[in-house]
Amino acid sequence: MARSTWKVAIMAFALNTSASAFDAQGHRGARGLAPENTLPAFATALSIGVTTLELDVGMTKDGVLVVHHDEWLNPDITRRDGSFLASRGPALHALTLDEVKRYDVGRIKPGTAYAARFPQQRAIDGTRIPALEELFALVREAAADRVRFNIETKITPTSGADVPSPEVFAAALAGAIRQAGLTGRASIQSFDWRTLVILRDIAPEIERVCLTDEQPGDDTIGRGKAGPSPWTAGLDVDDFGGSTPRLVAAAGCQAWSPNFADVTAESIAAAKGLGLKTIPWTVNERPDMERVVEMGVDGIISDYPDRLRAVLVAKGIAVAPPVPVR
Repeated sequence: MARSTWKVAIMAFALNTSASAFDAQGHRGARGLAPENTLPAFATALSIGVTTLELDVGMTKDGVLVVHHDEWLNPDITRRDGSFLASRGPALHALTLDEVKRYDVGRIKPGTAYAARFPQQRAIDGTRIPALEELFALVREAAADRVRFNIETKITPTSGADVPSPEVFAAALAGAIRQAGLTGRASIQSFDWRTLVILRDIAPEIERVCLTDEQPGDDTIGRGKAGPSPWTAGLDVDDFGGSTPRLVAAAGCQAWSPNFADVTAESIAAAKGLGLKTIPWTVNERPDMERVVEMGVDGIISDYPDRLRAVLVAKGIAVAPPVPVR
């Protein structure tokens, strides 16, 4: 290949993998295809080809950050000695890492609503809840040097002692990202914006993403209600003209991640006008993916990164290269 052709190829690759490229995120790795928030799920997402691995973190009793969605062990996906838990298990923050590792999270309990939602998820018995550092190591060993991490702090306004305090949580996660040398490849997101406001002060170099949900029964914004929502760190959306993008900008986030059912072309345009990226969650059906892409979103979080990749390819949008993982 001629030197000029090499230069063109290198420039094209750089453009396709830049921060401005469409951000295809594998939700909990690839929850629709492999056990959520596990190393096999993240390996699956890498092998498909994603821009970002989306994940959740909690903290054990001995201060280790672990990749897990719930504050406690979920009986729909957790077994001990071969049997599913009969009810909700203990909080992660009440267990040491060694104790957490005794549980198997490699399959969904048959007959549950969760199992009905993800019939394509393959079981991988013997799979354990990983420490965050294990995931960083997996990506490092795969030489997936352009893959990003979108890490959610699993905390709510009513979590209490089931999770670390917002201050401890934020400091621990910022420290782990810095120690791994990933400040330029990591985002921290949360529905409970307290950790994000703290991170704005203690780790401004790490991107922050404000998660929102405005669906009935799950509303974290509280438009038109007296006072601020307990989720928004003391900010009241009604002080910002009822605009969620303006509220997100006031919280100091660089990106907005709304429930995909809440986004409109107008809200996406408002976010862009404020310099915010818009990356909706969790978009799993092809028509919904096509619709929000056409609205102008900057990325999508999906349980099915394979479906998302197919939509992007069909639309002529650059996609991340697959990364084989042993």
